[in-house]
Amino acid sequence: MTKELRRTPLFDLHKALGARIVDFAGWEMPVQYAGLIEEHRAVRSGCGIFDVSHMGEIEVSGREAELACNMVTTNNAETLVDGKCQYTIVCNESGMALDDTILYRINSEKFIFCVNASNVEKIYKWISAKVGQLADVVDRSPEYGLIAIQGPKARAVLSRITGDDTSGIKGFHFAFVDLCGAAVMLSRTGYTGEDGFEIFCPVASTVKIWNALMEAGAVDGITPVGLGARDTLRLEMGYPLYGHELTEQTTPAEAGLKRFISPDGCDYIGKEVIAGQLTGGVTRRLVGIEMIDRAIPRAGYCVMKDGVKVGEVTSGTFSPSLERPIAMAYIASAMAETGTEVEIDVRGRMRSARVAKLPFYRRPKA
Repeated sequence: MTKELRRTPLFDLHKALGARIVDFAGWEMPVQYAGLIEEHRAVRSGCGIFDVSHMGEIEVSGREAELACNMVTTNNAETLVDGKCQYTIVCNESGMALDDTILYRINSEKFIFCVNASNVEKIYKWISAKVGQLADVVDRSPEYGLIAIQGPKARAVLSRITGDDTSGIKGFHFAFVDLCGAAVMLSRTGYTGEDGFEIFCPVASTVKIWNALMEAGAVDGITPVGLGARDTLRLEMGYPLYGHELTEQTTPAEAGLKRFISPDGCDYIGKEVIAGQLTGGVTRRLVGIEMIDRAIPRAGYCVMKDGVKVGEVTSGTFSPSLERPIAMAYIASAMAETGTEVEIDVRGRMRSARVAKLPFYRRPKA
């Protein structure tokens, strides 16, 4: 029996806006509205608004909540203070990535993991099984809508409806505020490389908040953005996407995520394997690929060197900002130096490329 696709609180709104809807991780989600390139460039130059309500929220609470979080994630939860969050990875005993998440510290006895839509059930069961005796673990996902507003004009747009200057919320910090009569968690985070905020709001208030943001941003040309442009934006930044750059066959060390791996603190699950890789090195590395030829590399394409396969593309696209094809790939560590020339097997034809430094795109300084 086919499982019925889920819908976010904003589904009817997306349909009214003419969005093209696709199945993403069991959800009916907008992949694009006016067009991917137009939406991408709106975020880079102005302000884009995203429905990311398909993401999951898992709460860990109790007197040992901090210890519990530290046991199941690579980053050090002890460095967090109330109102601060961090990027971190949940791994299994073999050091393989089960998901990459943002961990929010509400207070010393309450934390929230924001997890990828495809992994909500898996991560809820994993955390419950591993630390459920230390802390209460609850899947709060059905209670939240989640809207992201991103771009150089995002803060100005948001400030028009908060009534306050939101510049006091620093990057990877959050605050509880009143928005359109609803209590929301406002986080200065995102998945685009631009400044912006993610708004965790009650399901019943999601449509009202979206409409208020659209009205407040009209003067700045606020643009609804689908998952297609969300992907090109994150790829330009070299951000991993679970199921592509991170899977249960990859480790954070291979993915170049050393800065999100605590060298000390709690003995998190998978630490022995990951620490060994950080010390002894890895046989393959995640790198950027920039095409010399105009062909677009796609996930699964082989990376070749002198006729020998040395890696595989994990994600690829045409970059609207750089106006050329780019990709990320896992390749043999010996071939991973920036500037190394390789070839990509594009449907049986060898296309010239080179290893590139990540990120591909950097936000212009204000």
